Amino acid sequence: MKIAILDDYFDTLRTLKCFEKLAGNEVTVWNDHVQEVGPLAERLKDTEALVLIRERTKIRAPLLERLPRLKLISQRSVYPHIDLGACTRLGILLSSSQHPGTPSYATAELAWGLIISAMRQIPQQMASLKAGRWQMGVGSTLRGRTLGIFGYGRIGGAVAGYGTAFGMDILVWASEASRARAEADGYRTAASKETFFEESDVISLHVRLYDSTRGIVTGADLSRMKPTALLVNTSRAQIIEVGALARALRDGRPGMAAMDVYEEEPLRDTGDSLINMENVVCTPHIGYVSRDEYELQFTDIFDQIIAYEAGAPINVINPEAAGRR
Repeated sequence: MKIAILDDYFDTLRTLKCFEKLAGNEVTVWNDHVQEVGPLAERLKDTEALVLIRERTKIRAPLLERLPRLKLISQRSVYPHIDLGACTRLGILLSSSQHPGTPSYATAELAWGLIISAMRQIPQQMASLKAGRWQMGVGSTLRGRTLGIFGYGRIGGAVAGYGTAFGMDILVWASEASRARAEADGYRTAASKETFFEESDVISLHVRLYDSTRGIVTGADLSRMKPTALLVNTSRAQIIEVGALARALRDGRPGMAAMDVYEEEPLRDTGDSLINMENVVCTPHIGYVSRDEYELQFTDIFDQIIAYEAGAPINVINPEAAGRR
């Protein structure tokens, strides 16, 4: 098959052991990011199987309609960036493993990296040291403080476990079913969303983005946080009400934020309000970006291509597309 891989920024996939699974196929790897329909359509005009790295490129109807040979899109996890209806109409299968029972430990670890970096002001202290000013302030420790987990899924559960190791009191707010799971795991749940935001010293967001969760964290929620509190988002920027976090930080509640996700990605606007605040630590959506995580993810993704080639596709999201192309 003619396989195209988009957005492999550092040409990492060729160096993974699982890349050997594609031996015998004609594979083209693109290392830059292109979103414009025309250039993408030209690049992918002969592609039969398209490999995506998470949500880096939006795959919509205007592009899909210009790819007459495309039969399969293979990726992992959620797919809000893909026009599923157009895929089905055009007979393009979407295979996307939902990896049940397997959290992204890479994301959970990054969440903790952000928590420690923000609470101890590590980036700011490093900048001060490089500028010859020695220390620039006094940070805060975590033991004995309350770690709020908003969304108790696989990653939220892993972050809570790390919080226990740091001696923190875990407080969970999530759907009713998820709160029941948290309680079964021995964690305390908040009586209400309001008390959750009021009591937490650190809040880590772990909510999937759906229409129902878009803007689920409001400006009113943020205004209830302590002026010493930290908000961490390694989930999706859109779960926070548009513009609410920047306003809240300017108002002093919460006092800090640490972000790995943004409204528009890749974020190349050096004037963006959040990345220029001194009380914000920012990383460029690297939560899932580690060699170990890539091996896990792309083993699934390449296995989906092999299964399709064998005539027995797996993890198919839109089986009704079969046979239309």
